[in-house]
Amino acid sequence: MSTLDKIMEELDEIYIVKHITQKHDEARMNYRLSSITVISDQEFDSVIGDYYNYHHSKCVAPGAKLSDADAKSRAKEIVFGAYRNQRKDKLQAYADGKNGTNGGMREILDIILNGMKYQAVESHMRDVIDRYVSPSGFDEKVSIVRQLLGQIDNLPSYINRDRPEQYASDYEELIKGLVESINALIAKLRHT
Repeated sequence: MSTLDKIMEELDEIYIVKHITQKHDEARMNYRLSSITVISDQEFDSVIGDYYNYHHSKCVAPGAKLSDADAKSRAKEIVFGAYRNQRKDKLQAYADGKNGTNGGMREILDIILNGMKYQAVESHMRDVIDRYVSPSGFDEKVSIVRQLLGQIDNLPSYINRDRPEQYASDYEELIKGLVESINALIAKLRHT
């Protein structure tokens, strides 16, 4: 089995679900809210901090507990970042939590779940790539790029298959791009 095959095996969508994201989904499923609304900004902060700490202790660092301030801060970073990506501000997040709009606190906790899953998958991908290809090993990078270019049938004309060293510095992005394209193809085939 080639190095690229080993990397692709551990970055396979089913592998990632089984070994990374499933436990996150199960942790979210097991966390119960008494209401999808909160009555104040302080309760909002308390709920997201408590959930972040719960999720962190179940999936990231089993049994470990963050300080309340750290848990709230990390949860806010995820929630407010997601709202910014939707061109909304943090006041809208608080309003959704208080009014129950846009899914209320249930959706806010789902945003935290998705943020933590994303971080876990990114960490896993980085770990896998670094385990199989030394970040400072130029020859290893060239070798993996050569294998990558060999996997792609219809390369754009501006990519020179015979000069993998040109692309060695971009090996991580090339691997991630191959994984994304394979997963997109699998998803498309599932729906046909």
